[in-house]
Amino acid sequence: MLSRRNVFLAGVLVMALLPSFANPYALFIGTMLSTYVILALGLNLLVGYAGQLAFANAAMYGIGAYTCGLLQVKLGVSYWLALPAGALVAMAIGSVMAFPALRLSGLYLALATLAFAQFTQWVFLNWESVTFGAGGFKVPEVSFAWAGIASSTGVFYLALILAALLYVVAGNVVRSPLGRAFVAIRDGEVAAESLGVDLLRYKAIAFAMSGFYAGIAGGLYCAAINFVAPEGYDLFQMVLHKAMVVVGGIGSVAGSVVGATLLVALLELLREFKSTQEIAFGALLLAFVIFMPDGVVSLLKKRLKGWDEPLRRIGDEPAVAAPLAEPAEEAARP
Repeated sequence: MLSRRNVFLAGVLVMALLPSFANPYALFIGTMLSTYVILALGLNLLVGYAGQLAFANAAMYGIGAYTCGLLQVKLGVSYWLALPAGALVAMAIGSVMAFPALRLSGLYLALATLAFAQFTQWVFLNWESVTFGAGGFKVPEVSFAWAGIASSTGVFYLALILAALLYVVAGNVVRSPLGRAFVAIRDGEVAAESLGVDLLRYKAIAFAMSGFYAGIAGGLYCAAINFVAPEGYDLFQMVLHKAMVVVGGIGSVAGSVVGATLLVALLELLREFKSTQEIAFGALLLAFVIFMPDGVVSLLKKRLKGWDEPLRRIGDEPAVAAPLAEPAEEAARP
């Protein structure tokens, strides 16, 4: 009853029923929960499975949002084309970051990607002719008149559907040869390369997938608030994304969902204490790194059945050869 699949299906069902009894603010929180689940999934594929300590997720999030919003405002592109376009641009920029990842690792890669995130923030703030500067810009409301529902409800369902689909995709990826190549790189690049793993190829795929997830989340956030501004993609967002992965469980698809849910709830609890949010999340991140490095999902795996996350699909295990039959003379002995 409390297996991972049953719990998540129940959660999706409750979320699907939310618009029938929730107020607009609760609906917005539900949309943000789905958005953060997508962000955590993409970041966990890169950091938890591929082992690339990168700090550019908030920048990819902002690139997806800005691309989606600017295409609508400056070129009049439909949101349904701008959303995937933003994800593709973030994916392309993310894949380019695999090149420094070939030469850098650990703290050096973290500093390089942090510098890229800060440069991206500077561009958002100062390239006023394109990004509208620090003031940001308003984005047209997405119309769901064809479905007979309000824009906020439509964005909520869109975010929920995309989060569910991308969760399934992430789960399939980590149980595929691609996911096992990510884990091999994480556990030892030299050993992985000696086994025939192409480091550039698989690192580029990991960065591209993380960028795509972040770009989708950025496009959803753009539609949820109908506004794009630089402060929505700053260092606090970077800390928040990392905290979701660490609290939920590094190297766990289910942990991404658990971590995003807990952190969104904590954001609401600390909503009245905006000035202390950074301190609270920093302390929480530090506490989990020291005392529970495997995250909350490690406790669920120990105490509940059905929470294991093998790196192979069920049925993919090699068949065990049947023991050889004993010779007749051996079998005849007493």
